[in-house]
Amino acid sequence: MPAKSKAQQKAAGAALSAKRGETKKSELKGASKSMEKSMSEKELKEMASTKRKGKPEHDAKSA
Repeated sequence: MPAKSKAQQKAAGAALSAKRGETKKSELKGASKSMEKSMSEKELKEMASTKRKGKPEHDAKSA
């Protein structure tokens, strides 16, 4: 599933980094913390690799 906003993409990237052991899980906050727990590495990679062009900074629907 592709990211709907730049913020969602950044959170997925942070969660993916923690899931891979590249950063500490204790450094995660908010959405990235819950994403790391609830999503697989494959799902996070797919969301984090979404192209940014044309994406809003935040998704207005989820706010």
